[in-house]
Amino acid sequence: MSGRPAASRRTVLRGAALTPVAGLGLAACSGGSAGGGPAAPTAPVVLGAESEVAKGGAQLYQDQNVVVSRAENGSLKAFSSVCTHAGCAINKLEGTRLVCPCHGSEFDATTGKVLRAPATVPLDELSVEAKDGKIVAGPGA
Repeated sequence: MSGRPAASRRTVLRGAALTPVAGLGLAACSGGSAGGGPAAPTAPVVLGAESEVAKGGAQLYQDQNVVVSRAENGSLKAFSSVCTHAGCAINKLEGTRLVCPCHGSEFDATTGKVLRAPATVPLDELSVEAKDGKIVAGPGA
């Protein structure tokens, strides 16, 4: 026998109970793209009516993981709404500020720039255009 005492039943059960919780924590902090998480469009996608995005405002299209903003001069910009910190889908837009639900990163929907850490990399910019009264975004748009 070794000189180490055997683990108590309580210690073994506690360790077994915490293992799934630790796994969930790791999954929440992992990158989304490698694990089948949210992704930005890989082809042009119709988002909605051009009138949905007011001058100086922004519109979040959660189903497509895209945010579109319109400058005062009427030009459109689009960004992936997948957080660059851990790959979470951003689901909150306050004015032109995007807030990630996972770790609180914040981004400017008009520039894609990080406003609040932990993210340090800006959002990916996407091609966008108004076509026949609809907003189309994604590669080739």
